[in-house]
Amino acid sequence: MQDPLKLGFFIQPVHAPSRPYADVLREDRAAVVLADRLGYREAFIGEHLVDSAETITSSLAFIANLADACPSITFGTGVLPLANYHPAMAAAQVAMVDHLVQGRLVLGVGPGVSGDAEAIGDVGTDRNRKAQEALEHMCRIWSEAPPYRIEGEFYRTTTERSFDPGIGLGAAIRPLQRPHPPIAITSIRPEGRGPHAAGARGWSGISATYVGAHVVRAHIQNYLEGRRSAGLGADPSGWRVARSVFVADDEATARRYVCREDGAFAFYFHVIRTKLAKGGALDVMRDFPGQPDSELTATRCLERLVIAGTPQSVAEQILEFRREVGPFGTLLYTGHDWTDPALARRSMELMAGEVWPRINRAAPTPP
Repeated sequence: MQDPLKLGFFIQPVHAPSRPYADVLREDRAAVVLADRLGYREAFIGEHLVDSAETITSSLAFIANLADACPSITFGTGVLPLANYHPAMAAAQVAMVDHLVQGRLVLGVGPGVSGDAEAIGDVGTDRNRKAQEALEHMCRIWSEAPPYRIEGEFYRTTTERSFDPGIGLGAAIRPLQRPHPPIAITSIRPEGRGPHAAGARGWSGISATYVGAHVVRAHIQNYLEGRRSAGLGADPSGWRVARSVFVADDEATARRYVCREDGAFAFYFHVIRTKLAKGGALDVMRDFPGQPDSELTATRCLERLVIAGTPQSVAEQILEFRREVGPFGTLLYTGHDWTDPALARRSMELMAGEVWPRINRAAPTPP
């Protein structure tokens, strides 16, 4: 028997750059507060340094701002781009936020995006290897006794000169969760090594919102193979899949909202397609290898990669998608710009209140 599918939230906020910044921050915050109130289990927060469409510049600061407003939901960095930070800085901030949210934190990590790398003068570095080293150093900071002397290819952390145990100087704060918050990785490429490594290390992971079905299937299979290789058992519950979903009281409203040329979904996929094309990664949006380029138009992306309809229709589409790609543990409802705030809120309410009970009722019962 498969474990029940969980419902989470992923906010990779893509807003029109013309919108006032304070307005989009308030909107994104309201979306996470609503998710908490409706019973969504997790909320992952994206982060970009130089992007006037994806406007959360610090996932940890955003989460800290929500700590008192969201008493139940588990937060996740989606992701914390470790190649942008010195590990001592990242370790300190993660530890503090873990305490602020009372241990309701998942540490999603990754290398970060190329635009941010350019902004901080880090072009040409192997940022995957740099992020891996940063995480190793963070774990050592959280587990070793001070003073620290940690050296690697990219980073050096030491508190030997300043260490004074009598006043606490040179000793890092450790997270509330020991030895550290659960670790998750994100992935977009079907052949990427991340899902296998995550499975082998007992971590969890996320398939990005905009990748095609064959990519999600490869992620899940690689994750399970990684777990098997480490003797952990083929448990898919640690894998999450983010998806664009819109639920309305009637089919016509759902389709009209999703397919609006000036709407949130059209702008989101325009932005994502453009970024992927610049990086030579547009293939990840295909449902199967070799799928014709005609299937990658903006209109076809909306039809293929957005789950939309009434509560019954959306529940059926999610269950069919899970049968197609294989079992996974959590569906992350992706937050988009609230082109129509009333309909956007209603979609989140219907997802939690009407779609999810249908999915739970459809789950296999024990023998």
